[in-house]
Amino acid sequence: MKNKALLKLSNLIVFILVTFLSNSQNNVTVLEIKADKESPIISKHIYGHFAEHLGRCIYDGIYVGEESKVPNTNGVRNDIILALKELKIPNLRWPGGCFADTYHWKDGIGPKENRPSMVNRWWGGVTEDNSFGTHDFLNLCEVLETEPYLAANVGSSTVQEFTEYIEYVSHKGGSPMAELRKENGRDKPWNVSFWGVGNEMWGCGGNMTPEYYANLYRQYATFMTDWTNSDKMFRIASGANVADYHWTEVLMRDIPKNLIEGVALHSYSFVTWDKKGSSTKFDEAQYFSTMQTALKMEELVTKHSDIMDKYDPKNTIALIVDEWGGWYDVEEGTNPGFLYQQNTMRDAMIAGTTLNIFNNHSARVKMANLAQTVNVLQAVILTEGEKMLLTPTYHVMKMYTAHHDAKLLPLTFESPSYTFNNESLPAISASASIDKNGLVHVSLVNIDSKKENKVEIDITKLDVKKFSGTILSASKLQDHNTFDNPNKIKPAIFKTFENKKGKLEITIPPFSVVMMEGK
Repeated sequence: MKNKALLKLSNLIVFILVTFLSNSQNNVTVLEIKADKESPIISKHIYGHFAEHLGRCIYDGIYVGEESKVPNTNGVRNDIILALKELKIPNLRWPGGCFADTYHWKDGIGPKENRPSMVNRWWGGVTEDNSFGTHDFLNLCEVLETEPYLAANVGSSTVQEFTEYIEYVSHKGGSPMAELRKENGRDKPWNVSFWGVGNEMWGCGGNMTPEYYANLYRQYATFMTDWTNSDKMFRIASGANVADYHWTEVLMRDIPKNLIEGVALHSYSFVTWDKKGSSTKFDEAQYFSTMQTALKMEELVTKHSDIMDKYDPKNTIALIVDEWGGWYDVEEGTNPGFLYQQNTMRDAMIAGTTLNIFNNHSARVKMANLAQTVNVLQAVILTEGEKMLLTPTYHVMKMYTAHHDAKLLPLTFESPSYTFNNESLPAISASASIDKNGLVHVSLVNIDSKKENKVEIDITKLDVKKFSGTILSASKLQDHNTFDNPNKIKPAIFKTFENKKGKLEITIPPFSVVMMEGK
């Protein structure tokens, strides 16, 4: 009996040691970076933004009017101009969203005092005076040195109104709309490339079937031209809602390739659609659920891309994720139709992981637009009177500017798990690139709410001698910047890494974003 007991004890000790050693080895995630000559360029347009006539995004956000006490240029806040310039935003989508398919562009041109008012039926039922219109938006894009992306009206418009809009902003002169533009103070055309042919046609754009919309799209796209017989016109079809793969199938099947350059996709992250919860007063269960929907983007992009590959094996049509981000209940005491919410480290996790997914799928994903720029949903900027703050999401996107137009470096790794209530998610998200100057960048996200994770990167195949790092982190997931403390969360120098004989060992704290730079 004694020998049997000793044998059992011995076996138990061996089991514990083996488990301990196995877990110790698994504590380090090995990332293998491959230098692939065939890798795509990560388009800077993946880092696009979205400014809809919704709540306080435009009015009392970006645009305060020329008479405002807030320092402004032609009515646009100077601090927002500076912040967006520093963010290097590559494109800006406007005027919607659902608003786009009720917007008639001629109401927003000419002397401001002569512009008719309208009721924003989608967002709060407020009356707008059209003081921020096409000239105001396109001139702002010039100041920001960003590409405008016009989501044009299909739901309540006509082909004639649509094509006259293109003529107004892109024709050099000698045409009725170009002459009207000149009368309104703009001689040169803006030469807009990106055009959305309606928005969410499966919903607020008209509750259409994909078959009906595909035919309608063909009609509109046929009459679209940039008036120079060039290939600059980039026509984007209103794409699927989340996992509606049939919608993508129909568009790819029924729209001729010579009429389309991009297919859109919309997907938001939340706890549940019916109970989105607070943006700041959330628990770990709500955090975990939000990250489940955020990481679903990997599956969505993969499956929609697979359908596109079937009809477009040469990858000539882009997948455009022109609405994405976190969506929660509005802040207490604010208009429910204004979608104003705070922005915490949870949103930094959404931003970092989503952008990594887009980077890694950059062969097909050529453009994306975070929803939205100011004071709406997962905004990068919040304002209150003369005050302005930059959110954790802003800081993540600024860190990731290193990936703009850089060449993707494919990664392979087995992520450790972030486990909660017997469910698991991959804890580590990563993407890597090398820019035209030879700088290597690796963006890393650890979504685990409690555990740090260690990552090892073999850098022997890279011509890199020295690394530096930047980190965005906080003491609590619910931490956020406020108007009284606007710099509570901001990037800092990252030091918890070592270069050991060609192995870069990195320790990533819980719920943090790290950007490594090698040169």
